[in-house]
Amino acid sequence: MIKIHRLRSDASGKTFFEDVNADYVRQTGAGRMSVQFPATGFVFRQVVLPYDCDWHPAPRRQLVVNLDNGVQITAGTGESRIIGQGEILWVEDVTGQGHLSKAINERLRHTIDVTLD
Repeated sequence: MIKIHRLRSDASGKTFFEDVNADYVRQTGAGRMSVQFPATGFVFRQVVLPYDCDWHPAPRRQLVVNLDNGVQITAGTGESRIIGQGEILWVEDVTGQGHLSKAINERLRHTIDVTLD
């Protein structure tokens, strides 16, 4: 199973984290696979320094896959997480307060952002 950090907004617009697992459901000759999730596209992104964004909602529902560095994300509940290299952040807080994003390790971060809408 793959752990995913999901960031959502409640009815009042406050953001919170939820842990989601993508379970493997079938075996193929190429390995174990999860169910197929719908997506509409993807972009490669380079996040440059300094990177310390104030409260902002996600631009769209998307998965953010950190390729070579992590990011610190703070939800409206005050919970802060380091989403590390190779980890997945599923952002759905497209309305409301949003979240804080901050660079870690004083290094560039490269991501693959998979659009879900």
